[in-house]
Parts: sequence; C-alpha cells; structure tokens
Amino acid sequence: MRRSPILIALSFVFVISSTLLHAQDARQSVKNIEDYRGIAGQLIEAATGDSTAFDRLGYFVDTFGPRFSGSQNLENAIEWVLGEMKADGLENVHGEPVMVPHWVRGKESLTLLEPRMSPLQMLGLGGSIATPAEGISAEVFVVQSFDDLVAHADQAVGKIVLYNVPFTSYGKTVRYRTQGAVHAAKAGAVASLVRSVGPVSLYTPHTGNSHYAEDTPKIPHAAITVEDAMMMQRMQDRGQKIVVRLKMEAKMLPDAPSRNVVAEIVGREWPDEVVVMGGHIDSWDVGQGAMDDGGGCIAAWEALLLMKKLGLRPRRTVRVVLWTNEENGTSGAKAYRDAHSENVKNHILGIESDSGVFKPTGFGFTGSDQAFTIVEAIGRLLDPIDAGDIQRGGGGADIGPLMRLGVPGMGLQVDESKYFWYHHTNADMLDKLDPKELNLSAATMAVMSYVVADMPQRLPRETTTTSN
Repeated sequence: MRRSPILIALSFVFVISSTLLHAQDARQSVKNIEDYRGIAGQLIEAATGDSTAFDRLGYFVDTFGPRFSGSQNLENAIEWVLGEMKADGLENVHGEPVMVPHWVRGKESLTLLEPRMSPLQMLGLGGSIATPAEGISAEVFVVQSFDDLVAHADQAVGKIVLYNVPFTSYGKTVRYRTQGAVHAAKAGAVASLVRSVGPVSLYTPHTGNSHYAEDTPKIPHAAITVEDAMMMQRMQDRGQKIVVRLKMEAKMLPDAPSRNVVAEIVGREWPDEVVVMGGHIDSWDVGQGAMDDGGGCIAAWEALLLMKKLGLRPRRTVRVVLWTNEENGTSGAKAYRDAHSENVKNHILGIESDSGVFKPTGFGFTGSDQAFTIVEAIGRLLDPIDAGDIQRGGGGADIGPLMRLGVPGMGLQVDESKYFWYHHTNADMLDKLDPKELNLSAATMAVMSYVVADMPQRLPRETTTTSN
C-alpha cells in the first residue's frame, strides 16, 4: 500500500525524535556510569580474591571430560551444574530441553603405505561419513587451495585430496575444514584430508565440524597434523608417490535430548528485562574442553555469583545461560531464541565468552551508536585491570540468533595469541589456563553485565522504520 506524503513526513519526524531522545538518554547514562565505579571495584576485588572459580573449573573438566553433543558425559555435566547452581542459591535454576545432533567418531586411523609404512595422527571431522570397513587405500593428491584443486581436478579423480593450507586466520582457513569434502567430491576424490586449522602444532590434529552438499556425493573427511601435511607436500614436490589407508567408523545417530542450563539473579524493578550472558557447555569429543568453552561457562557463572556474594540485585534480571550444542549445530542457541521469543524485545544485551578465558582486554560490541557510547563508558570502569577496550563488532554463535532479532550483542575479548594452538585438540586441557586470568574474565563480565542491568535507562537499540 502506498503511503501519503503526510504519513511519510510524520514517520521521519518520529524517527528523528526517537533518535534525539535516545541520544539524550545515552548522554545521561554516560554521566551516571561513573557512579558505579565503587561497585565495579568491589566486583573486581571479590573476583580476584581466591581460586574458587579455577578450582570449580578443574573439578568440572577433570570429572566430566569432553562433553560432546549426544554424549553421557555432557548430560552428567549438565546435571552436576544444575545441582551446584541450586546449592549456590541462584534463582530460577533449571534446564531447558533441546534436541541435539549425535555424531559418533568410532575407531579411526590413517596409515602411510608409500613411500614407507608409518601410522599418522588424525581426527575425523564432525559429520563425516565412515569409510568401508576395510578402509580406503588410495594415492594422495596435495593441493594448496580450492582454486588449485579446480585447476588440477583431473589429477584428483580416484584419489584422496589433501588441503595443505597454512593458517592465516581462523575465518579464512576454516573453510577448508567445513567445505573441503564437497569440493574434493566434485573433483572425483574418494576422500579428503585437511591440514589442521591452527598456527602451531606439536603433532596435534584439530577436529571441528564439516558439511556436505545435497547435490554432491559424501566422502570421508578428516584432519591431519600440520607436520604430516607439510611432509606430504614435500613428497609430492619431489615427485614421490604417496599412498595412505584411511579407516573411519564415524556415524550419525538420531538426535538426542539435551538441555540449556539457566540461572538468574532476578531484577528488583524490571524483572522481565534481561541481560543474558554465558558460554557453551558442550565441547568436542577430544581433550577436556577446558578452554573451549568450559572456562567461558565458569566465568559467566562466577560473574553471577559475585553479584550474589556482594548482595547486588540490579534493576533488571541478569541471566546466565550455558548453551548446549554450539560445536556442531547451535541447537541450544536456536532453542533458547524460540523458548524466549515473546520476550526478545526485553532482552537488553547478550554477552558471550567463547574465545578462551585468557587475559581479558575488553569486549567487541554490535549495536546502536548510542549503545556503543554507553558500553564504552562502562568499559572505563574496567581500566584498572586493563580490560576496558570496547571495539565495534562482536558477539558469538550462541547469542547470534538473538542478535539477528535486534538484541545488542558483545563478545568477551581476550589475548587469543595461543587460543588456536589448542583449539579442538586433545591439548585443550586445564593446564593451558591461568587462575588469575579466569578471575579477571569473570570480573570483566560481572562489571559489564551488572551495570547494563542496573542503569536507569535501557540500552538503546538501533532505530528502524518499516514501510508498506
């Protein structure tokens, strides 16, 4: 329906008025934020006073180990967390049901047959199909990019394609893991291997999720170490024939029941308005998932506990969610969005920690300019621990469904210099983390979530208009 010029003019007046009002509220909020410096100091002092959070993380990962979707380990861990949260005296502690994918690795191996016999380390990639029981024995064809594969596709037919792609950044390099099987199958390969996605290796293969296309045959897909990928590249460059035998028992079972974990401190004035923060409670089926993302879960949980210990009850509700199935499906994130769809308009902010709990530097934020001004001012309360840097652009996979509905989002930013050394490997264990850095991560999340939840004004969203 075509709108009249008068209605169009009135809509623009409304937008301009709303923008000016939000800007005025933002200026007032910034002025008020300095009043929270004392509380911020209390939260930081309480967070850094002992090793309670690290001790809890240690028990969590040592007792339950890797927590892959569909596994009993994950469900046992969820049950323990729910019990502990209730014992902590947190409010509205409960699990919210989610159906999650259930991929099982099974036994797997990779053996170099030519030019010599040698077992090689490998990890099947999530979602991969199995090989035949006897395995696949074939020549390896090494490529350095998708374009390289296309240019030499005739050499890939009937072979196992290996993507020997050096790590530049996770976003640029991970596509060979997620899409490698599809491109290799299109070229006629019988299986595909990928150089593990990481900048440093001590002969540690990295797993992770992968995908197939409906119009392309499915072939087995696995990761090998950086060292072996480079070795095969050298062999091929010399003109040597490379033959391997790949065996994988991987299979996809029916979806399994799981839960998101939820706990709160209910707001004293506007309990229906929510600041949500958390990490993902599932992990891959290797290592302990201490860094990815047990530490993020414990940091968010501890942030809520710090408020309780100090007797702080903000105006709005602060809700911790430990999402399930981030690693191979984000079913928990989608289920949370659907379960709380009627209250999305009252989700003030989403905060996610999923980059490891190394030394925090601040947050990446996605939202309106007025909201950025406010959270930037809150960041200054974290300057005493050098965690107050607020940058534009941030969020996370688990708050992504909320952000796409307009909820402002932010991701905890940390020193990630060693994160991808251990990401999705057997080396993701507790010893890679530091108790002091975990405490600082909890303090950073506590200050940001509390102040946003307690401010007299709501964190403003982007102003949008609709047309008929």
